[in-house]
Amino acid sequence: MGFHGLGPWPTIEALERVTVAPGDTRGRQMNIARANRRRFLPVAAAIASLAAVSAPLLTATPARAQTPTLTISWWGFNGDKLNQFVIEPFKAQCGCNVVFETGNNADRLNKIKIRGGAGVDVAYFTDSFSQIGVKEGLFQPVDRAKAPNIATAHELARAPQGQFGPAYTIGRVGIIYDRAKVAAPITSWNDLWKPEFKGKLSLPGITTTAGPMVVLLAAAKAGVDPYANPVGAFRAVAELKPNVVKNYNTGSELVNLFSTGEIVASIAQDFTLAQIQRAVPTAEWAPLPDAIATLNTINIPRRAANPDLAHRFINFVMDPALQKTLAENGVDAPVQPSVELAPAQAKQWTYGAEMIAGLKRVDHDKLNAAKDGWTERWNEVFGM
Repeated sequence: MGFHGLGPWPTIEALERVTVAPGDTRGRQMNIARANRRRFLPVAAAIASLAAVSAPLLTATPARAQTPTLTISWWGFNGDKLNQFVIEPFKAQCGCNVVFETGNNADRLNKIKIRGGAGVDVAYFTDSFSQIGVKEGLFQPVDRAKAPNIATAHELARAPQGQFGPAYTIGRVGIIYDRAKVAAPITSWNDLWKPEFKGKLSLPGITTTAGPMVVLLAAAKAGVDPYANPVGAFRAVAELKPNVVKNYNTGSELVNLFSTGEIVASIAQDFTLAQIQRAVPTAEWAPLPDAIATLNTINIPRRAANPDLAHRFINFVMDPALQKTLAENGVDAPVQPSVELAPAQAKQWTYGAEMIAGLKRVDHDKLNAAKDGWTERWNEVFGM
């Protein structure tokens, strides 16, 4: 039987009929060889053609591409709303998975440090903690060409720490109080030292964003430099202690202290106001003339596994349309000047160029250098 489509194999008898001289054994062998070549060349060509056709069939089903995963380090506060307005829409846009590492600033930054800048793709921190990350080389520069929405933000938000991440929201440290339980409106930081607040206040823990601000405020009340004279600053902190029920460490904990009636006032960041007001409708933000600026930044750790996806996420977060949605739903203040809010919405936020320009800024390099010593003194005062 021959190869399919090429007919029968030649027989020796057929080959012998090829004309050669009588007794010419060598000629007979050459004819046989030439005939074999004529028959086997088409066979070889057919085999090569079959291989060419078969090869794509063997390789036409590549391994399924793995779905990329963006890992985000953040606080987890307002998680339900952030999932609704940020995470799910971004997943639909990028076709990726999103996972989280949650906790307070100090713990999360320490994890990134232990891992040498690996483990997460995007990291949310307040500016005091992101400044530590910048100084210790934990973050990589953010390419503004890959996140063009940064360029349209308020100037303060675009590059608060140089080439690294932008501020996606600007906030204030101030005082929240329940007007239904306070004899007179709070109009000054020094009001918190009044005897009428004995056993009715909460302060942010010293390791939180707002905690070191208490030391700055106490130093201002005492008329001393908190860096040059921490003893004098903490003497004023100790004078405030009788009014303090508890130090809080998370926004959720502060909301609970107000909702249960354990406190009537607290030093706080303004992003907690909406949730506190939902629990206590009579809660108000004190109209202080010297509120302290806090910038929430978003950075890409140095060894992030998905830096391109991280840039895409940062650009998404800085989008004016999303910023407006988050502000209207009580999540974060917008940093895009094109966002317009109704007066009722705007009053709970650090909103508008005029307000942002009036905020008191903190030297976070000096503050971070003093923080360890302040923490020890704080723990002595509050028995921790």
